[in-house]
Amino acid sequence: MASGMRAGKGAPEREVLRAVMDWLKARGFLRWRVNSGALETPGGRHVRFGAKGMADVIALGPEGRAIFVECKRERGGRLSAEQAAFLETVNRQGGLGIVVNSTESLERQLREAGII
Repeated sequence: MASGMRAGKGAPEREVLRAVMDWLKARGFLRWRVNSGALETPGGRHVRFGAKGMADVIALGPEGRAIFVECKRERGGRLSAEQAAFLETVNRQGGLGIVVNSTESLERQLREAGII
């Protein structure tokens, strides 16, 4: 998907995520994809990576403000209680925690927050 394009109507979350990452890169944001979850090693050890509910993308705005972006598909994408709590904590502590389902949604929320 081309940078800055909307991930089409009803696009799967992975397409929204890819479009968001491309949009941020094209505009010079530092950004990282965050994977969180858990797995069991071949030896039976349980390993957790990332925090429960952590957003899909972490970015730094032009002035250094931390931005945490949770990507959801356009139709039917819902936040878990852990994701909502994580974003609420980010916002309470001065970062920007947002949920997006398109690059248009991302751009609108960044404008509303005065980041762009």
